[in-house]
Amino acid sequence: MELGLVGLGKMGGNMRERIRRAGHTVIGYDRNPDLADVSSLKDLVDSLQGPRVVWVMVPAGAATQSTIDELGELLSPGDIVVDGGNSRWTDDEKHAEELGHKGIGFVDCGVS
Repeated sequence: MELGLVGLGKMGGNMRERIRRAGHTVIGYDRNPDLADVSSLKDLVDSLQGPRVVWVMVPAGAATQSTIDELGELLSPGDIVVDGGNSRWTDDEKHAEELGHKGIGFVDCGVS
């Protein structure tokens, strides 16, 4: 399995390491370059083979919205975005609709 992971703080960083230890490929992006495997969301998307899965672990609200917006411009139909943060359910409905219009799947999967 190959996975893109956005947000490598305490939770996202630990997820990356556990998934890697299980033998999967994880390419991580974080605004902090010391934590990131790639330098931008574009580089992350370009590093993954389609259909792509990108798991988002950023704070709810504006950070999630801007990440979803940017991924919506970078991903292709058939790709999937998983929001692992604790976004408000109404935001998740909106994200699913926005991405769905582009043929991109959306999964709301809060993990904390």
